[in-house]
Parts: sequence; structure tokens; C-alpha cells
Amino acid sequence: MSAQETETEQTPAWRLLLGYIRPHRWSLLLGALLALATGASGLALPLVARELIDDLSHDRPITGALLVMSALVIANAAIGALGSYVLRRTAESVVLGARRTLSSYLLRLRIAAVDRSEPGDLMARITSDTTLLREVTTDSLVGLGTGGLTLVATVVMMGLVDPVLLAVTLGVIAGAGVVLGVIVPHINRASREAQNAVGAMGAALERILGSLRTIKASGAEHREEATIHEAAEESWRQSVRAAKWSAAAGNTAGLCMQIAFITVLAVGGGRVATGAIDVGTLVAFLLFVFYLMSPIQQVVGAITQYQTGAAALARIQEAERLPAEPASRPAPLPSPGAEPAALAFDDIRFRYAEDLPYVHHGVTFAVPARGMTAFVGPSGAGKTTVFSLIERFYDPEAGVITLDGRDVTDWELPQLRSAIGYVEQDAPVLSGSLRDNLLLGNPEAGEADLTRVLKTTRLDGLVAKLPQGLETLVGHRGTKLSGGERQRVAIARALLRRPRLLLLDEATSQLDAVNEAALRDTVADVARTTTVLVVAHRLSTVTMADRIVVMDAGRVRAVGTHRELVTADPLYAELAATQFLATA
Repeated sequence: MSAQETETEQTPAWRLLLGYIRPHRWSLLLGALLALATGASGLALPLVARELIDDLSHDRPITGALLVMSALVIANAAIGALGSYVLRRTAESVVLGARRTLSSYLLRLRIAAVDRSEPGDLMARITSDTTLLREVTTDSLVGLGTGGLTLVATVVMMGLVDPVLLAVTLGVIAGAGVVLGVIVPHINRASREAQNAVGAMGAALERILGSLRTIKASGAEHREEATIHEAAEESWRQSVRAAKWSAAAGNTAGLCMQIAFITVLAVGGGRVATGAIDVGTLVAFLLFVFYLMSPIQQVVGAITQYQTGAAALARIQEAERLPAEPASRPAPLPSPGAEPAALAFDDIRFRYAEDLPYVHHGVTFAVPARGMTAFVGPSGAGKTTVFSLIERFYDPEAGVITLDGRDVTDWELPQLRSAIGYVEQDAPVLSGSLRDNLLLGNPEAGEADLTRVLKTTRLDGLVAKLPQGLETLVGHRGTKLSGGERQRVAIARALLRRPRLLLLDEATSQLDAVNEAALRDTVADVARTTTVLVVAHRLSTVTMADRIVVMDAGRVRAVGTHRELVTADPLYAELAATQFLATA
């Protein structure tokens, strides 16, 4: 199926639901059979009650009938409890499967898809939307099946008892069905809006918590508070609207049964008076009417719950239709001493979206294996985008990128990325321990490798001062570490991967002069055995690079050493003069 077809076709909610339920179909079937057995034991009660009344009217012993009724009541309770447990357990398993599937898919999303989405809204689809599958599995699917079968069985039994009274009952039920047909679409729309509002609230909350320091420093707490309150109130309004229509549906079913009970009592009383039926038959039929309330409410509840579940399933489907990378197993990291990688860009054109200007206008350069290549230029020149294209976070619109002479699109993504160590511009550190962060890219690294890299990145002193050493928790996004410490953690994490190609994006921008000089020497040492690409605004970090690529406005304007470029390229000379670097 093409991507365009995938975007335009909407899979029915029931097919999506069946996809989640299929792995649990046998336990679901067991729960449904137990529910049917519960209904069957309940259906037998009116018949036994009729026999009991006949025994009383003919002065026969009623002990047997009472024992049978007691056994049916106990069996009904026991089987009902077991069936409820099986169904609830199955529903929880369905939710677990949906969360696993969706979270795995979201981890494979293309970066371009993430750029167009709100992380908080995606989180809501994994949490609140998948939670609704619990109810839609038990209350909707099983409820509709078992309730519908019990309803049919009850109607058949009522027809055997007295067809006239059955016709009266069905007439009342048909009238209620017309009313429900009007109500159900409103439930669907309200439920969808309510789930969208929950997603919007999650997005607003994630935005605020992710930038809380900036918000506090800007004195914007009250304005952002109003934003999150507005989102919460919209969620409340839509949820109340859905609850209103659901309540209307439930009460319509209840009112229908009360009218049916009164009507049957009146018509049945007249038939008893004329001798058409006896009192035992009327009592049995009234018990059937009373028993009919449960399956009708179950079916109505299943329909209303399905509308809510359909809205949640539609949102889950939207997330699963976002562009994602193919599923694949992790590739092994390069072995120690592996050959460094060679890289080339050939006439690359790229923009982040169709409605945005081009970032690269025919970028061409070649990087041989081994050594340091630096990318410099003013902000917006397209330097960081070079690294994003190498990692295949994005693909260019035109041109070819080759690694070791192979088009990067011919590489399997895990194999490509296993050869690369990448230090991002903001050097993110994840919540958890310092050890967890260092081993993120190579969980198999030994203590000797860890010790060596800590010393190389001058983190050994920090570890010695921390209360729990490597097991110290670094806080949300590494807030317990300084900016320079986070950068050194990111560099250590990349080095532990033993990369054949090391990408450093402003990797020393937050370091003091002493640590910057030390890491500059470290990078130069690494460049003897690895291909190192560096993006830098501070030219002091790249003056000793083997080659410097000067970029401006999405184009490569010059390539050379620091000494060559100072005399040959006016832009580079201006950058060097601005930063007080020697021109010779």
C-alpha cells in the first residue's frame, strides 16, 4: 500500500480493535462463554419460579424447586465472578499489547514526523487513549456479544411463554431503539473531542514543564497557568458533553424497560382475568422482563462505550500512520581498531518542510578517512543539518551522501548509526544515573573502557566528588550537572561507542578554557584513528583541523586549512579577526 493510500484510508475502528484482541482471542472466548453461562443460569430462574408457583397452587412440595433456585443463584454468582476476572485480565492484556505496539512505533518515528507533532499529545495516545481499550474490550465487544446473545435467548424464552406479551414488549423496545439511534452519533463526536482535548492538555503541560525555568525567569507563570487551565476546562467540557449523551442513552434503556414492565403487567393482568394465561405464566413473563433489563443495558452500554473507544482507536491509528523508520534489530558496534569512515556530499539540496526555504543549495564536499574536518560559518549556514543528514534523521530532496563509497540510503539504519558517534548541540543527558547515561550507546562497555573514557574527558574528578560515584542520579535532563559537565558526559558516551565517524556539534561551547584545551587535544588524538567532523562557532577549537569547510547560506564557499583560509576566504578571515585569532 502506498504512503498516500495509507494517509487517506481510515481503517474502521472495529478492525483495529480486532487486531489488538486477536492475540488474546482464546481467553476472551473463555470469558464470553462464562458470561453466557452466567446468563443461562439466570434465564432458568423464571422457569423454576413458574414451577414453584404451580407447586404452591397445587399443594405440592416446593423443596426441590427451592434447592434448584438456590443452586442456580450460587452458580450464577460464582460463574459471573470468574467470567468477570477473565474478561478484566484479558482487557488489561489488550491495553498492555497496545501500549507496547504504540510505544515501539513511536520510538521509530522519523524525526520529521516528531517535528510536526506535540510530544505531550503523543504521550496521551499511549496513556489515556490506550486505557480506553480496557473498557471497549470488555464492555463493548464482549458486552455486545454476550448481551446480544442473552437478549436473543431471553426473547425466545419470552415468546415460548406468551407471544402476545412478547409483541407488546418488543413494541416498546423498538421505540427506544429509534431514540438511541439519534443519541449514539452525538456520543461519538463528543468522545472524539474529549480525547483530542486530553491530548492538547498533555501537549500544553509537556511544553510548560519542559521549559519551566524559562517560564519562571520570564514571569510568565500566570499566563501559562491560564493556558493549561483552558486546556483542562476544554477537556472537562467535552467529557461532560460525552457523559450527558451517554447518560441519556442509559436512561432511555432504563425507561424503556420500566414502560415495558408496566405495559406487560397491565396487558398480562387483563389476560389472566380473561383466563388466557394463568398467574404463574404472568409471573414468569414479568421475571423475564425484569431479567431483560440487564442484557439491554449491556448492549446499550456496549454501543455507547464503542463510540468512546472508536475515538481513542482513531487517535491511536493517527499516531501509527505517522512516518516511521523500518523495524530492525540493533547492529553490533565497530570492533576496536576498525577502519575509519570516508564521507562525501554530492550536490545536496534539502529543506525541513515543503513550506520552508531550502537549508542546503547544492552542498558538495568530501572527507577522507581519518583526521579532523571542521564546519564553520554564520548561524543558519546549514552546518548542523549536515550531521542530521549523515545520521539520516532526514533525507535530502536531491543529491547523494556516501559513506565508505556507499549511498547512505543503501545502508541499514542500525548498521549506519552503529558506525557513528554523535554529540548533539545541547548535549542532552537523560534522567537516571551517570553510569546509565555513559553506557547508553554501548551497554556492553567494560569497566576498563569506562575508566579510560572518564579520564580522557576529564570526568574522573567529577565522579570522585559525587556522593555515589557513577551511580549518582543526574536529575531530569541532567539538571544536577553543569552545562560543561553535560557536554563531557555526551562526548564520553559517544567515545564509548568506538565510532568510525565521530560527529561533534558545538561539543565544547560550554567548557571553560582549561577543559576546552584538554578536550581539543583529546579530539585531535582521536582524529588520528577516527574520522572526526566538528561544527564550531569558536574557531579556537578548529584551527588545528586537517581541513575546514566554510559554509554560508546553505552552500560550501571554501575548503582548506586555517592558514590557507585566512588569506583566501574573506568570510573566514572576518570570523578569525572577530575572534582575535592569528592570521598567520
